[in-house]
Amino acid sequence: MNTTTDEQQFTELYRQHYADVSAYVRRRIDADQVTDIVAEVFATAWRRLDEIPRRAVLPWLYGVARRTLANAHRSNRRRLNLLEALGVEPAHQVSDHAEAVVQRHHIARAFEALSDQDQETLRLSLWEELSASNAAKTLGCSTATYQVRLHRARKRLRTRLAAAPSGPAVTTGIPAGQTHERGWGGADA
Repeated sequence: MNTTTDEQQFTELYRQHYADVSAYVRRRIDADQVTDIVAEVFATAWRRLDEIPRRAVLPWLYGVARRTLANAHRSNRRRLNLLEALGVEPAHQVSDHAEAVVQRHHIARAFEALSDQDQETLRLSLWEELSASNAAKTLGCSTATYQVRLHRARKRLRTRLAAAPSGPAVTTGIPAGQTHERGWGGADA
C-alpha cells in the first residue's frame, strides 16, 4: 500500500463525495449526529480503501452510511430504553449507615456481657426462631421456665443497652414484647 497514493486517492474521494454522503445522512438522523456518522463513514472508507469499487464509489459509501446509521439508531434506541427504564425505577438513596453500625456494635457488646445462659436463651428465640416449647426442649427445661428465662434475659439486655454510651437510640433495638426478631447483635454476638 503506497501511503502517498492512498492519501491522494482518499482525499479525492472525500472531496467528491462528502456533500452527497452528508446529505444522505442528514436526511436520516438528528442534526447533532450527522458529523459523527459522516466521519465514521469516511473512516471506514479509509480503512477499506482497497475494497471500494472504482465504478460505484458513491453507492458503496451510501451502503456504509446505511449500516452506520443502523448502528446509531440501535444505540439511540438502547439509550432511550435505558433512560425509560431508569425513569420508572424508584430513586435509590444511600443513607449514612454509621449510626446503624454504632448501634449494632453497642447491641453486640451488651449481648456479649450477658451470661452464657441468657445468650443461648435469646439466640434460640431470636435467631433460631424456636417456639417457647421447642426452645425449652432444647435447653432441657419446662416451657414456663424457658419463658421466665427469656423475659429475664431480655430485661438484662435492655438494661445493658440503656447503660450504653449511645443512649436511647440503642434501646429501641429490642422491643419489650418482641419474641422473634432476627438481625440484631451482629455475626459476632
